[in-house]
Amino acid sequence: QVQLVASGGGSVQAGGSLILSCSLASYFTSWSCLGWFRQAPGTGEVREGVAAFGVGDRRYYADFVEDRFTISFDNAKNTLFLRMNSLKPEDTGMYYCAADNWLGSCHQLRRTGDWGQGTQVAVSS
Repeated sequence: QVQLVASGGGSVQAGGSLILSCSLASYFTSWSCLGWFRQAPGTGEVREGVAAFGVGDRRYYADFVEDRFTISFDNAKNTLFLRMNSLKPEDTGMYYCAADNWLGSCHQLRRTGDWGQGTQVAVSS
């Protein structure tokens, strides 16, 4: 199992933007799906899928994203990004990236197993 470290979180006001990043080890080049998940405050261990990047540059987003976020992958840097615009207070939470243990297809935004280190996003109204 690959445990990744997310970074780039911070505190912003509603309407602001953040770019999260997640670097994959140089040897980890065989993947079917990469994604971002988040854990909202007070939800226990529940993590919801935010966005996924599949083979062939396919991108999938949760409904609540509403075209505000963009997931991308830089092959040269072997790094996954999540650009978040028009942030809302309900986007507050710990954000995690993942590269394995998917449940079903990439677009379903579900996985199991352990999580790496997340990055905190706080959006104030």
